[in-house]
Amino acid sequence: MQLTRCDNGHYYDASKHSSCPHCGVQNLDIDFQKTVAKRPSDAGGRPAEAAGGGEGKTVGMFHKKMGIDPVVGWLVCVVGPDRGKDFRIHSERNFIGRSEKMDIAITGDESVSRDNHAIVSYNPKQNIFRIYPGESRGLAYLNDEEVITPLELKAFDVIELGQSKLVFVPFCGDKFVWTPEETSSEEKRED
Repeated sequence: MQLTRCDNGHYYDASKHSSCPHCGVQNLDIDFQKTVAKRPSDAGGRPAEAAGGGEGKTVGMFHKKMGIDPVVGWLVCVVGPDRGKDFRIHSERNFIGRSEKMDIAITGDESVSRDNHAIVSYNPKQNIFRIYPGESRGLAYLNDEEVITPLELKAFDVIELGQSKLVFVPFCGDKFVWTPEETSSEEKRED
């Protein structure tokens, strides 16, 4: 891990953060949502983008120079080996597992499946968060109830995976949502 120092003197891991997490995101301008055709599934039946490929992903497109997908909420570990650690939730599907390749990597808990233990999603059109069961052997629980079908997440719900309990904290909701803004004519020409 190589630490980077921001203009305000904070040190952070540039491989995990596009800018200093202590300073926050300054002047965030949202340009538009861009959808690229989906690729076929991999051998496990998952969409190719879930298997680690970036092409074909539906992503929120923001200022190209910023290179980020803004946070829409967090999971905070309150019980388990990663206690006190927070995990960012981004728009659309977030795959949860122990592997570093997962969108939400709970690396400290050996009882969490390596890949796709569960999925947390944020639907920007309906402004709704949901949890889905994963494709692994391990079970996921929402407020002590087994997740066997998609369930809507509410603020401060508790998700249990392996030996870890995670509290759901939404950022987007009734009081705030990321809204697309008109793109400049220069950006329209590049598409």
